[in-house]
Amino acid sequence: MACAGLLAPSMTGLPTRASGPGRRARRSCHRVIDRFGYLQLDSVSVSGARTHSIVLGSRLEGFDASLGERLLAPGEPLFEYWGHEASWMPMALYSCFAFRRREYRVHPWWGDVLGEHRRLADSILDRVEREGPIRSMDLEGPASSGFWDTRLAKRVAEALWSAGDLAVRERQGFQRRFDLTERVIPRQIRTREVGEEYAIDALLLKAIDGHGFATTGTLASTWRLANRGNRVRASLERLQESGAIVPCVLETKDRAISGWVRPAHLAWLPALERLRPRRGRGVLLSPFDPLLWDRKRVQVLFGFEQALEIYKPAHRRRYGYYCLPVLGGDNLVARVDLKADRNAGRVTILSCHFERQRRSGQPHASDVAAVRSGFLRFAAQVGLEPAPGESFDLPTDLQG
Repeated sequence: MACAGLLAPSMTGLPTRASGPGRRARRSCHRVIDRFGYLQLDSVSVSGARTHSIVLGSRLEGFDASLGERLLAPGEPLFEYWGHEASWMPMALYSCFAFRRREYRVHPWWGDVLGEHRRLADSILDRVEREGPIRSMDLEGPASSGFWDTRLAKRVAEALWSAGDLAVRERQGFQRRFDLTERVIPRQIRTREVGEEYAIDALLLKAIDGHGFATTGTLASTWRLANRGNRVRASLERLQESGAIVPCVLETKDRAISGWVRPAHLAWLPALERLRPRRGRGVLLSPFDPLLWDRKRVQVLFGFEQALEIYKPAHRRRYGYYCLPVLGGDNLVARVDLKADRNAGRVTILSCHFERQRRSGQPHASDVAAVRSGFLRFAAQVGLEPAPGESFDLPTDLQG
């Protein structure tokens, strides 16, 4: 949790606040992103903010969620690409994804669309060169099966981005604006060449920096390197030999789990053992938070079933459409399903499920306080008022 920026951030060198829209707030955001190496993107905003803003807001007090939508802009030290998923990442990591850009000249989902539709790809590149950045919607025209088929043009544009011929200059209303890569990525970064061994070493070290403790599988999944198992294992051996990481074992009541840590992180342990986190002080976490996306890991570390039920029919959901887990102190104590109404200026808790109530029939007062404080903090960050009653009491009958 300390590595994830959710416990003793000042001890680990992370900022604690980001007020306003200015450079200081942006720098705080960049430092949080640099800790993990990525900030995952997702379009769902039903709670009042998208995941990238929720992740930053859970670590930075005073954060304005609207800033999260404007972080990727010309001149900022971030680029967008396939990291964990589609992510904003520190510009310094751009060269580490050369292997993926080469690989994605044949798109992982759509196949060789660039080779099969070379004329369309060249036409899109020529248009961008002449007219400047374009959005996917700028490619829209009369739907047809011909040269300017709408779906095909969008697909080819994204394939050009995946292959590195285009880059995302910025987002407007969460819509990507594609530009020529040489007009987005600085030349000294764009032309820097690193080998794949160096790249995988650097990416795995960055993953451990964010996770603290992680298994080989979690580290590979952080950057979607499952198809490079032998190279990941060889990288971890090199990093161990150099002293950059050390193997360790997590002892649970059921089994021992082998993993990796950074030696420097071990020096934090005495101070962390003395900490007494305030359990009544809570923050809401994105379901795509770097702490949560590995669901098996969350179960091991917290005994918490991290469920994402967006894709389930309503009648099959146990908790809600887009539940935000609630961190109270150093435990995941509840989950809330929120609904934002911008027209009314309100955010409402549709359901709240307490972990201790599920296990023993009664939530602890500190858990209720954690949900209340986390919800009020979230509402302030997204610029909405809590629905009537929810700013003062969070009754335990709000069980979905």
